[in-house]
Amino acid sequence: MRVILGGWVDIQFLGATGTVTGSRYLVTCGAKKVLVDCGLFQGYKQLRLRNWAPFPLDPREIDAVVLTHAHLDHSGYLPLLVKNGFKGKVYCSAATRDLCGILLPDSGYLQEEEARYANKRGFSKHAPALPLYTVEDAVHALRQLTPVGFELDVDLGAGLTLRLIPNGHILGSACALLHDTHTRLLFSGDLGRPHDLTMLPPHLVQRTDYLVIESTYGNRRHDPTDPRIELADIINRTAARGGMVLIPAFAVGRTQTLLHYLRLLKDAGTIPDLPVFLNSPLATSATDIFCNHSGMHRLTAAQCQAMCNIAHYVASVEESKALNRRKGPMIIISASGMATGGRVLHHLKAFAPDARNTILFSGYQAGGTRGAAMLNGAEAIKIHGEYIPVRAEVAALDNLSAHADYAEIIDWLRHFDAPPRATFITHGEPAAADALRHHIEEQLKWRVELPDYLETVSLE
Repeated sequence: MRVILGGWVDIQFLGATGTVTGSRYLVTCGAKKVLVDCGLFQGYKQLRLRNWAPFPLDPREIDAVVLTHAHLDHSGYLPLLVKNGFKGKVYCSAATRDLCGILLPDSGYLQEEEARYANKRGFSKHAPALPLYTVEDAVHALRQLTPVGFELDVDLGAGLTLRLIPNGHILGSACALLHDTHTRLLFSGDLGRPHDLTMLPPHLVQRTDYLVIESTYGNRRHDPTDPRIELADIINRTAARGGMVLIPAFAVGRTQTLLHYLRLLKDAGTIPDLPVFLNSPLATSATDIFCNHSGMHRLTAAQCQAMCNIAHYVASVEESKALNRRKGPMIIISASGMATGGRVLHHLKAFAPDARNTILFSGYQAGGTRGAAMLNGAEAIKIHGEYIPVRAEVAALDNLSAHADYAEIIDWLRHFDAPPRATFITHGEPAAADALRHHIEEQLKWRVELPDYLETVSLE
């Protein structure tokens, strides 16, 4: 479907419509084609199948890609785009480049491992099961990443300019502003929170002609309670019954925040001195990158060192397997955050059937993921072709989110000098996106649109 608002530029919404994953926006300005974000679809099977479908246009026609940040729902399709012919530069911040340097090869490795495991166990419907892309594909794509500084104008050609504006979501994350001499188009990326314990607040933006805004928490307010209180309560009651706490956590952002909180709780004597295991080589590397980018977050060098010292870092597969046989109270942090893959799946198989244990989720759980199923009361979850009973306590720390809630989004929008000509709400489940539409229309009186998948809008 095409909506005509003018004629300066076209936006085609290739993802993140009606879902929080698969962020991809094709901007066409004359003969210039720029893809803003290049994410994987996650969650429901019908969404994941889009990763395997032909890309809506020939990747060779795309002149440049802009990444707002490194999370796979914004960057994870890039290796396949390059494999299928994209030759241009991928513009991003330096920290995003560094994080993609570990995230994308890890994504390729996990997909290769899942394919090998499926072929070994024979639970795939495909013979043979194949990865979406490989480690080699990911490493090849990394060569096209081109880091640029924040708040600097980058000439994309044909009169189009890019500026990255820090938005506080994770290390290196940014809003992406595309503009020529007349018109400005702003993509919020995933908007961070103003008072996060580890990340700096999003920079304020005064004006744009058109805005694409995320809506992950468009229908929710974050609990104002200090997360340390609830985290300590969960750990203490689990330890009291002799259980362990398993935390599926996003390797980038959430893991570092959790380590910092655990350090604070132990220093205060609020929780017992339980062993903490970080079982994710990816999260280990991400933590090193976090500490190496001082000035882009709130933690001092001493706080970073203390955060790193709180956990034992699990390196080998043998040591990971040994954790599943370990008895007694402990805390394991392991990727992935929505329990979609990685070592955490083996821990779930070992620990979810025991009622003494706790599975603690610390971030958004997209529909169709194992995390969402467990939080919704699933009595069993399917892992590697078999159903695993869930008898452990399942809990969530919603107030650790790195996404702004709807009130924080509204507060950020209030700093615009004038309403955009149109605001497009994306990157949210339908209820959340529509709720944010209502809040913006009622409180700010702005013109708001909810684009459909593959819809094209022509701007003035």
